[in-house]
Amino acid sequence: MNLNDLNPSQVQNALLLCIMVGYALSEFISQRYKNTVHATANDTKLELLIFISLVAITQPLALLATANLGAWLAPDFKDVLADWSWWAMVGVLILCDDLTQYWWHRLSHSPLLWPLHRAHHSAAYMSIRVTFRNNFFYYLMMPGLWFAGTLIYLGIDGMVYALYMVVKLTVILGAHCAWRWDEPLYKIPALRPLMWVLERTISTPATHWAHHAITNRDGVGHYKGNFGNLLFIWDIIFGSAHITRMYPMEVGLKDDQLFGPEHWYHQIFYPLFHSKREFSALRSGGKIYADEE
Repeated sequence: MNLNDLNPSQVQNALLLCIMVGYALSEFISQRYKNTVHATANDTKLELLIFISLVAITQPLALLATANLGAWLAPDFKDVLADWSWWAMVGVLILCDDLTQYWWHRLSHSPLLWPLHRAHHSAAYMSIRVTFRNNFFYYLMMPGLWFAGTLIYLGIDGMVYALYMVVKLTVILGAHCAWRWDEPLYKIPALRPLMWVLERTISTPATHWAHHAITNRDGVGHYKGNFGNLLFIWDIIFGSAHITRMYPMEVGLKDDQLFGPEHWYHQIFYPLFHSKREFSALRSGGKIYADEE
């Protein structure tokens, strides 16, 4: 098959499949998956169903809805950005997708939105399988998806968007990967200047694992910061960065350790389904456990 015969979606999916397979192989070959990923059937149901719903429902819905709303409300604006250069298109995607996702992620650590995001932190392990682990409504309400659909309607090239997403998801998958790709690079003296720049530019395992830490008390964990997805520079700019080049001893949620994990359907479909656990953020009037307590 000629590459010219492939549409942007096919190119994106083919590249992402190769990248995901590569990360998965790194987890298995390094034995990090065997030694550190102790997932339950509850975890697997949660991660598999949310991934399927994101790919099959949420993302297509956002693209279809924005296209139809654009044709109805702003037909004269269709493809007005089509003549932009690719780098200008990437620039507006970074602002409208990655920057808005930084703030959506940061706001999702507030008491109001935390129930929609806690599923991502309830995994007691790090792996590429955790990457898309979230509540269904977390993605449905994510501004970046809707902005992306709007930008495509306005003329952002489909291939530019597809390759932008490949780069972004390569970084995000790598930040969650059980194999910590940045760890050996920190040990090479000649790479210290490069790593100094890199860890302040994009999300790395060291900075993102700190965000998943079960506690902040060890000076490594930083679950109240390091919110960046593709670009970590947002954390630098907005004062939420914490860089140690170290990795937390444990990741996950303390309340799950103390009171048992939430069921997968409560984590995905809250507030449609409420937890029956006595101490839970996934129930009306439930209290969010604070590590400081």
